[in-house]
This record gives sequence, C-alpha cells and structure tokens, in this order.
Amino acid sequence: MNLPRIMYVCPCWPHDKSHGGQLRALQIGRALQQVGCPTLVVAGAHEVDQAVKEKTSAEFDLAREMDVLTTPVRGLSAHLRATLDQNFTNIHGLVVSRENEAWLIEAQKEFDLVWFFKLRAANFFRNARWRRSVVDIDDLPSSMERSVLRQGGSLGVRLKTEYRMAKLHRHENYLGRRFDVLAVCSEADRTALGGQACIHVIPNGFALRRETLPRNPIGPPRIGFMGLYSYQPNLEGVRWFIQRCWPQIKEKIPGVRLRLVGQDTNGPLAPKDPSVDGLGWVEDPEEEVASWSLTIVPIGIGAGTRVKIADAFSRKCPLVSTSFGALGYDVRDGRELLLADNPRAFAAACISLILDPVAATAMAERAYNAFLEKWTWDAIAPRIWAAAEDCLRRNFNRSY
Repeated sequence: MNLPRIMYVCPCWPHDKSHGGQLRALQIGRALQQVGCPTLVVAGAHEVDQAVKEKTSAEFDLAREMDVLTTPVRGLSAHLRATLDQNFTNIHGLVVSRENEAWLIEAQKEFDLVWFFKLRAANFFRNARWRRSVVDIDDLPSSMERSVLRQGGSLGVRLKTEYRMAKLHRHENYLGRRFDVLAVCSEADRTALGGQACIHVIPNGFALRRETLPRNPIGPPRIGFMGLYSYQPNLEGVRWFIQRCWPQIKEKIPGVRLRLVGQDTNGPLAPKDPSVDGLGWVEDPEEEVASWSLTIVPIGIGAGTRVKIADAFSRKCPLVSTSFGALGYDVRDGRELLLADNPRAFAAACISLILDPVAATAMAERAYNAFLEKWTWDAIAPRIWAAAEDCLRRNFNRSY
C-alpha cells in the first residue's frame, strides 16, 4: 500500500532550541511520518546553527527553506482590504517571495496532503485556498487579543485591541473555506471557530521520558519557571509574579530562590532581583527541575494552550498556575495542580507546596498519571492521524 505523500510547511526548525511551538512542530512531524511520507518545507524561521539544520535534515526529508519579506499594511484602502477581503492573507505583515510561492503551489500538486503548522505559515503565501489541506492553527490569533483586552488598559489601547480582535475573528470565520481541515489545541478554540466537524482538537503534550530522574528538592527551596523569556506572555507573567507575589513568598520562606530557565532569561531582560537566577538556555534541564520544590505558570495573556503544563506534569514537578495558564487542560484545583489568579492566593499556593512536600508530591503523582493518559505525544498521535485521514477522505474523488 502506498503511503500518502504529505507536504509539511513549518515556520520553525523542528530541532531548534526547545519552545512550545517548536516541540509541537517536531511531534506533529513525527506523527505524520507514521501515516505517510512527509516532506518538510521551512518558511519564515529565524536563523539557526547549521547543526540544527543538519539534525532536522537527518530526520525529515527537507525540500526547501524559505525566507520571508516584511510587507506591512499601509494606507486606508489597504487596511480596508485587510479587514474585509476574505482572501486577504497578509495579516502578519510577512510573505515569501513570488518565486517560492509559485514553487510551493506547483510542488503541492505532487502531494496528497499539505499540512501547515501554524496559521502564519499558510499566511506567508498570498494564495488563500489550499487543496487537500490541514492547518494546525495552534495559537488562535483573536484569542491573544481577547486575553489582552481582559487585562484592561486605557480607552485607546482597548479600542485598538477590539479592532484587531474583530479583524482577526472575521478572518478566522473564513478558515473553513480556505482549508479542508482545521486543527486547534483545545475545545474552547474549537467552539470559538464554530465547532464544525472539520475542526479537530489536537492538544499540546510532552514527550514521555523512558527514565525519569528522581526528584530531589534542595534547600533553600527553589521555585522554577521555564520558557522563552522574550515571549510577551512569559515576560509579563514572570514580571507580575516577581512584583506581586515574590515579596510575600520571600517573607515566609527565608532564602527561597526563583530559577528561570529558557532563552533570554540571562540576557538584557533578566530580572535584577538578587534572589532570582536567570540560567538561560539549558540543553537538558532535567537535573535542574528535579531540584525545584515547584514550578509556576503565572500567565495572563496568550493563545492556544501552554506546553509548560504538560512539561511539569511529565517531570512530576508540583505546579501552581493561573486559571488562564492552565486553560485547555482537563485539570482541577487541588487535584493535579493549584490554581490561583490574584497575587495573595498565588503566593499562598506556592508557600503551601513548599511547607507540605508530602501533599505536593501526591498532587504531582496524580498529575503524572493524568499526563500518561492524556498528554503524552503517543496518546495524542491518533488525533493527528485522524485529522490527516479526514482531509484525505474529504478529498477522495473530489473535483475542484
């Protein structure tokens, strides 16, 4: 039996330094290898080391790398078209060259399926309608604006945010006409897009470790955070925690340290607080995370779902999160994690896990068992296969 040929268009290198989007891109690609023959096209990725490209090429059939050009929308007529034209795709202000676009359109004819990872990867191309296509939206653009709107701000800021949200939502209403199958991270995003049968929920997850380093929280206690620090939701979330929660924790837990792991945590944006350690990018953070008493997800804005949740569960690390940070996961306060949305409650939750390590460990075990059932990529892979098969089925003997 001939396996379907899949063109996989991705805006990052699957073997780049780990962040939420990159991890999802890698695991989606691996799942597609189990049901077809994917060919990778990398479009709009930032510059990476040659070793990253070689590692990617060793695992995936790499057909082409494409740069993007900055093309901002300027002028009243252009803004009107960007808002009203359902075929307008340049909502991110970035496009590939005409040559690369023509190559992809022609090359796609040789494939049974084209899978776009992230909506922006598809929007790099001026072509609006893609045959035999799946788009893994991952982060729903209007959801980011909606989360920003919830934070308040001046009247001017709110009006601009409402305009951007309305414009993005209008474009999202057309996605079912542009692609055959849509994939999202959560039921909430599926509902936001209308809940049609062509929308598949592919949750975020984390790779299952075959061997896990035993946890060994050290003293003085450590609270950890992991993520790309220059990413706005992460940056604002950690700053909120340091300004509003951290003083209360330090008062109750003498000597406690906050450990930040991830790209840019040791750069110009790094906190100046001497009780905060910015460790930067760590290739394998397992030993570091094993030394933490807990990890935090103090996120208040963003879109999609946070891979940090599944990552913490996979490491059996006790977790405190905002409700928004855990959005999209079937979890309950006190069962798999502690949820808190104001500074006093968030600080109190962190303090309680440090002071009661037995309860913290029991909670982390429950979270790990839920992770094994729902959020390993082995558990999620059938959803990826189902989305691909749905697209192939919809296009069987279809005439355009």
